[in-house]
Amino acid sequence: GQTPQAGIEMLNPIIGPAAEIAATDMSGNILWQYVPTDSIMGATIYAPKQMSYGDLLVLIAPSGSTVLNNPPAPGTSDLVREIDLAGNTVKQITMTQLNAALAAANYNLTLQVFHHDVTPLPNGHWLVLANTLKSFTNLPGYPGTTNVLGDVIVDLDTNLNIVWVWNEFDHLDVNRHPVNFPDWTHTNAIIYSKDDGNLVVSIRHQSWVVKVDYNNGAGTGNILWHLGEGGDFKLIGGTDPTDWFYGQHGPSFTTANTTGTFGLTVFDNGDYRIFPTGVTCGTGSAPPCLYSTVPVFQIDETAMTATLQFHQILPANLYAFFGGNSEVLANGNVEYDACGLPGAPHSQISEVTNQANPSTVWNMQTTSTNYLYRGYRLPSLYPGVQW
Repeated sequence: GQTPQAGIEMLNPIIGPAAEIAATDMSGNILWQYVPTDSIMGATIYAPKQMSYGDLLVLIAPSGSTVLNNPPAPGTSDLVREIDLAGNTVKQITMTQLNAALAAANYNLTLQVFHHDVTPLPNGHWLVLANTLKSFTNLPGYPGTTNVLGDVIVDLDTNLNIVWVWNEFDHLDVNRHPVNFPDWTHTNAIIYSKDDGNLVVSIRHQSWVVKVDYNNGAGTGNILWHLGEGGDFKLIGGTDPTDWFYGQHGPSFTTANTTGTFGLTVFDNGDYRIFPTGVTCGTGSAPPCLYSTVPVFQIDETAMTATLQFHQILPANLYAFFGGNSEVLANGNVEYDACGLPGAPHSQISEVTNQANPSTVWNMQTTSTNYLYRGYRLPSLYPGVQW
């Protein structure tokens, strides 16, 4: 009896038979697809982003964590590409080209692979996400030499020249590694804060979302705050630490303003959830150990509080161990992609009402072996046009 937000659903299927991205109408009919005509051996398409003039920006790259124990095969595609709606390549940069540019600019930095996300900026720049290895000797608990995998953001101008570089090894403590070390950070998303020109970065293996002093390319790169368990904000409206997010994906702003007091949502996969001292998950009245949630926070950068304004705790069959994203739609409803479900369907995207006991307005489920790494609503295939 309710009407979903009008528009199209942009889909990013991975790990199945389809090396493509697609857009559907609200009944699931495919309206548009991009299937590369060139060979993308061993690669996956990630993170389709609509640009202000209608082209799409995508990654065609290996899995982001393969370089630790299973490097990509020689010849595996590893690039960032802009395409038009006809599927033509407008411009692109490969990892080989980017590493050559870093060396020419005297950066002491070699990147491994692009992964997870790329973000177009209003000025036409691209923020590309890649990872790098750094060797450490005799870290506490890790005798000998350890190759640690961390992440780097590179700002490329409209001619794909390097204008700014942010290396997590320069701004985070390598000895803070809650999970999966030495895959230390496993960053998976970058969003741009238009009001102050800074970046909000999702770092999965830290279970943190951090704000970075980017200042439209003139920033220091310092981390201005850490959101999440053990971070800089007081959690209001939930139980600390349980109701923070863990192993999160796909943040987005939920308000027009992006500084001061504003809204922020993530998809909380919940993989590494921490419970209060003395509480054992899954026993007595305690919740199960593994469950995903969809939180919407009101962030107050002055009071340093994060207030849960919406918090849907998903049932066990919607525990999504990886992937996904969350957003608040134009009609006020919340949409989220539960990507990595434990069985069939492998993914479910839902639009629900934004209230304490949400009602489901719309669902999309996959019927193939694909996982939908991300799924999000667009007004149409054309900027400024609402279908």
